[in-house]
Amino acid sequence: MTWSNLRHILGVMTLALGVAYGAAAGLMGSPILDAPAHAQTGGKVPGNWSGNVSDAELWRAIRKGVKGKSDMQDPMAAVLVQSDGDSWRAFKNGPLSQFGGWLMLVMVVALVAFRLIRGQVKIEAGPSGQTIERFNALERATHWLTASSFVVLALSGLNVMYGRYVLLPILGPEAFAGLTYYGKLAHNYLGFAFMVGIVLMFVLWVRENILDGTDLNWIAHGGGLFTKGKHPACKKFNFGQKCIFWMVVLGGLTVSVSGLALLFPYEITPWAKTFSVLNIFGLGLPTDLTALQETQVSVLWHSVVAVVMIAVIIAHIYIGTPVGMEGAIGAVGSGQVDINWAKEHHSLWVAEVEGGGGGEQPAE
Repeated sequence: MTWSNLRHILGVMTLALGVAYGAAAGLMGSPILDAPAHAQTGGKVPGNWSGNVSDAELWRAIRKGVKGKSDMQDPMAAVLVQSDGDSWRAFKNGPLSQFGGWLMLVMVVALVAFRLIRGQVKIEAGPSGQTIERFNALERATHWLTASSFVVLALSGLNVMYGRYVLLPILGPEAFAGLTYYGKLAHNYLGFAFMVGIVLMFVLWVRENILDGTDLNWIAHGGGLFTKGKHPACKKFNFGQKCIFWMVVLGGLTVSVSGLALLFPYEITPWAKTFSVLNIFGLGLPTDLTALQETQVSVLWHSVVAVVMIAVIIAHIYIGTPVGMEGAIGAVGSGQVDINWAKEHHSLWVAEVEGGGGGEQPAE
């Protein structure tokens, strides 16, 4: 190749590079080649560009959950990072799940031990063949509305907490996904049935669940559950039943509020105001919660109260069935209980009913 040919080729390549650079500059803008380099100083953005916050300050704010702007409908789409979410997730999947599991396990073990030691709580005088009405149709309907909805809520909620560890390996991904999906739908809608049941319970039974002097006597005798032949005098509801009532009403109220906050996230935000009231007692709870933090607190509170209620209701179910106590199930079944059972466990109530003209009925 001669020098003249080589020079010609180099000239063509130079021209091509020049055209390419010109096209790129027209599309993207020509870079400023003589712009001086700046170090990041004083927390300012280098180079006199728009803004006055350094990268370190910017990412620190992002990590703490600062909210920017977004055209998406999700109100939390403008939050890029929330590092507190890691702590929330670790607590939810760690200590909270362990607490719930241990609490329910301890309750089941305690009931098994009670059954082995005490056995079934029998009607000591034996069935009389005469019954007395304990609950009318409205009261029984209220009980079963609340109880049946609670059972579905409990099972579907426990599936969310523990299903991936217990049911997923057994059912497989597809069956577990379907079960969880429909369980979530049932949980969302039956929550309203549970709320109605709580309101009806309160209206029907609040007057008879006020604590009084007979409750101290019941506590002193352990409710007569641990020793045979000792039955403290009680009205329609004993101390244990009153505790169940108030736990369901008050616990159910807070679970309902937190549940609504989860059904309508970022719209129902009860915790900042609640913490402000509690801080009157010097608790020092945070009150500047973001909408996302409100939802996270709702999840934790909903879960804690729910597992406590489930553990207590397990004991309630045990003592209300023939496995735990003879003659109790009729109260919420037919509404009729044997008169001897009623006299042993609720003697003051029987005297009140009989004194008011309520008569005994022969068992069918």
